[in-house]
Amino acid sequence: MVELRTILLAEDNLKDVELTLEAMAENNLANQVVVVKDGVEALEYLRRKGKYKLRKAGNPCVILLDIKMPRMDGVEVLRNIRSDAALKIIPVVILTSSREKKDLTDTYELGVNAYVVKPISFLRFIEAVKHTGAFWAVINELPTDGGL
Repeated sequence: MVELRTILLAEDNLKDVELTLEAMAENNLANQVVVVKDGVEALEYLRRKGKYKLRKAGNPCVILLDIKMPRMDGVEVLRNIRSDAALKIIPVVILTSSREKKDLTDTYELGVNAYVVKPISFLRFIEAVKHTGAFWAVINELPTDGGL
């Protein structure tokens, strides 16, 4: 039996968190989704620090990362992930409302795997998350993460 890997969702907007979780449930994704509210908490989770120091070892199968968050934005989180040998292979999908060209360019230059703009329409948002989650959590193959 294949163990389902965790999805990390870094999002500070509670409504967007609810919609994302609903979309994944609608697509019958059984993966556990860990929600963190900002970039600092995302890195603590990934590095097993603070309140996450006792979490089970292993990297998430994908990180869904908002750009505009308090304390540390998604671009800085991505920069940290890509410069950390233990984390840099984790797929990162930007899931944001930002259509700013600078955000798109900056994140791709830092090695983001995909950039998804949150649609304004509820139904389009649900569809975007369903497809994103299904691909990265079910279809995509990952190398072994070394047990981090």
